Amino acid sequence: MNYATATTPQTKHSINAGRPWWVHARTSFFWMVLIALILRVGLILVAHTYRFKTVDDNFSFGYEMGRIARSLASGQGFANPFNETTGPTAWEPPLYPFVIAGVFKVFGIYTRASALVLLIVNSIFSALTCIPIFLIARRCFSETVAVWASWFWALLPSGFATRWVWETSLAALLLAIIFWLTLELEERDGLRPWVEFGLLWGIAALTNTSMLAFLPASGLWVWYHRAKCCKRSVGGIILASIVFFACITPWLIRNYRTFGQFVFLRSNLGAELRIGNGPGANGTWREYLHPTQNVYEMRRYRQLGEIAYVAERKREAIAFIREDYLRFAGLYLKRFIYYWAGRPRPAQISALPPLENFVFLASSVLAIWGLARALRQRRPGAWLFFWLILCYPLVYYVAFPHARYRHPIEPELIILIVYVISEAERKRSRSPEKLA
Repeated sequence: MNYATATTPQTKHSINAGRPWWVHARTSFFWMVLIALILRVGLILVAHTYRFKTVDDNFSFGYEMGRIARSLASGQGFANPFNETTGPTAWEPPLYPFVIAGVFKVFGIYTRASALVLLIVNSIFSALTCIPIFLIARRCFSETVAVWASWFWALLPSGFATRWVWETSLAALLLAIIFWLTLELEERDGLRPWVEFGLLWGIAALTNTSMLAFLPASGLWVWYHRAKCCKRSVGGIILASIVFFACITPWLIRNYRTFGQFVFLRSNLGAELRIGNGPGANGTWREYLHPTQNVYEMRRYRQLGEIAYVAERKREAIAFIREDYLRFAGLYLKRFIYYWAGRPRPAQISALPPLENFVFLASSVLAIWGLARALRQRRPGAWLFFWLILCYPLVYYVAFPHARYRHPIEPELIILIVYVISEAERKRSRSPEKLA
C-alpha cells in the first residue's frame, strides 16, 4: 500500500480543515453577502448616517421620493413631490416611493427608525449585488476575476447605500441581475428565462426609468447570439414583451386617468432637460432652477400643473438647443467628461474634491481600458459590456451628470477594472519567465 498517496475521508477532512478560511469562503455567496451587509450596517451605525437633517421639513430624507412617500403614508395618494401640497404626480417612478411609504407606515414618517430601516434595506440590495457580480465575471472572464470583483464590491461600502434614501442601490442590483440573465439567455431554453427577463425589466422600469436605455441593446444582443447558435427567439421575445408591458401597464393606466393624457412612467424629463440646457448652462446640475430651490419655478409648477409645467420647460430647453447646436455640442462634451471624470466641485463642498475626482476618473479609465481589452481578446459578453456603457449614460449627456447616475452600472465597471488589473498582474508575473 502506498501510504504517500492513500487518502481516507478522515484525511480529506483534515486536509480541508487545515486550509485557510479564505479558501472556503471566497466563493461563498453567503459569506460575501453577510460580510458586505455587516460592513454597510456598521458604517450606518458608526457614522450615524440615519440622522438626516430636519431643516426644510426633512427634505433631505428621500428628497422627492420621500415627499411622495409621506403623501402615500398619510393617505393623500401618489402626490406632492415638493415642499407644498401640489396634487397627483408622476415626477418619480413608483416602486421605491411605495417602499419608503411602507416603512413610514410601520416606523413613522421621517423618523430615525424609518431612516435606519431604509438604509439597511438599501444595504441589503447592495450586499446582494455581490452575487450577480460574481456570476457575470465568472462567465465572461474567470473565477479569479469573479472572486476579486465580488469581494471588492463587498468590502467597499457605497455611500449611496449607507447615506441616501433613494433607489440607487436597488437599480444597481436589478441591472446586474438583468445583465447576467441576458448572458444566460444565450444558452438557456424554455419559456421561464424569457418570463424572468420581461419581469425583471418591468420591475427595473418601475424603479429607474433611465435603465430602459439598455433594454433594446440587451434584447438585440440575446437575439443575435441565439441566432448564431441556430436557436429561435421570436416566441421568447414576444413572451418577455407581454410580461414587461403587463408590469408597467397598471401604472400607465393610472397616469392616463390622473392626467388625462399618456405619460410614460414618469413625467419630469422635460424639466430635467431644461435644468441642463438654458442660459448660463455649464454642463452641471443647476439646482437653483429646480422647483424645490426656486420660488418662481415652484409658482409656475403650481399654476400650470405638473404636465403643462414640464412641457413648457421642455420647449424652453429645445429652443435653447436649436438656437446654437455648436454650443449644445460643447455642453454635451462637458457632460460626458463630468459623467466619467466627476463634476467640478468647490473646495468648500468637499475637503478633497480633486482627490475624489481623480479616483472617480481613474476608475472610469481602468474600466474603459478593461472593456477595450475584453473586446480585443473577444471575451464572452464583451460587446454586452460595450452596449451597456454606451447606452445607459446617454440621457445624462443630454441633461446633466451626477455621481449617483453612474452607480447603477458600477458593478459592471468593477468587473472590467478587476479584469484589466488581473491581466496586468498576469503579464508582470510572466515577464521573469520570458527573461529566463
